[in-house]
Amino acid sequence: MGHLIADAVTALEAAYPPALAQDWDAVGLVCGDPTEPVTRVHLAVDPTAAVVEEAIAAGAELLVTHHPLLLRGVHGVPADQPKGSVVHRLIRAGVGLFAAHTNADAASPGVSDALADALGVVVEEPLDPTSTIGRIGRLPQPEPLAAFVARVEEALPTTAWGVRAAGDPARTIERVAVSGGAGDSMLHLARAAGVDAYVTADLRHHPADEHLQRTGAPALVDVAHWASEHPWCAQAADVVRRALPGVTVHVSALRTDPWTLGARATTPAVGNVVGTVVEKEAP
Repeated sequence: MGHLIADAVTALEAAYPPALAQDWDAVGLVCGDPTEPVTRVHLAVDPTAAVVEEAIAAGAELLVTHHPLLLRGVHGVPADQPKGSVVHRLIRAGVGLFAAHTNADAASPGVSDALADALGVVVEEPLDPTSTIGRIGRLPQPEPLAAFVARVEEALPTTAWGVRAAGDPARTIERVAVSGGAGDSMLHLARAAGVDAYVTADLRHHPADEHLQRTGAPALVDVAHWASEHPWCAQAADVVRRALPGVTVHVSALRTDPWTLGARATTPAVGNVVGTVVEKEAP
């Protein structure tokens, strides 16, 4: 007997319970018939038009993404609007769309576990115990910040944003905090945890600057939002593979990070703080 879209939804919601989602979030099955059969599942961070076309071309009946398509309330989905056109394209092609967002952030394992695993960080505990978001762990062996930044750059997919860091390049890094997606709201938790470095995305100037001025503050490693969450796709793919044997599961390699250009540069040290931008060649 074959599998249904409903079976995939059941497996994904068991791994990423909807009850864990923030009340402002929009998770679950966005469109698609749960009673329809599924033989191929496509996974990506963003439900962009290009990702939808890739899923359709691959013959997928279900597209699973981390970011919701319709996060904010809408009164309609006309086909002449960007999000509406995606909805119409999915429905006409018979492809369902499922999103696991903040529930995947809070799940264990979840988004930050996938990021930690990609970086070789062995997870020990949540960064925020109240919401189980973010993770704290250790590297197998201590290494200088400069080597750790290179590790991050090597582990994550290429973006124009690259990888940038703030801290003494010779500082020893062993205990690491990570948070997939925008994480400057948890800078205080990283400081309180006494970690050596904090890896996240979308760090803003003022919160980062104020953080670095505090005695003992961990070094910062800032990556592109999309890149920090892309490792989750492989994790979610494994969830589907285990639950739906025989279903073909594919993780999209399309770069949906919105930034398309980045200048290669390294700034000189200022006091004990060094800002570094590390970029790989675009594929």
